[in-house]
Amino acid sequence: MKDEYDFSKAERGRFYRSDAQLNVPVYLEPDVEAWIAEKAKAKGVAAQQLVNELLRRDISLIQEVTG
Repeated sequence: MKDEYDFSKAERGRFYRSDAQLNVPVYLEPDVEAWIAEKAKAKGVAAQQLVNELLRRDISLIQEVTG
């Protein structure tokens, strides 16, 4: 790494995109990941799809309870 960098021709915000969507990775514990993989395989869907279905159900239940 250089001791000094030349930012004299830099342009602030050049790569900023206000409409960019950030997909945050979610890391599962090994036992949870194994269970999800097993159930997704049995159901014939991708693990990501199964996780989304389960979370949507949980959200729905929580909304019913909390009103």
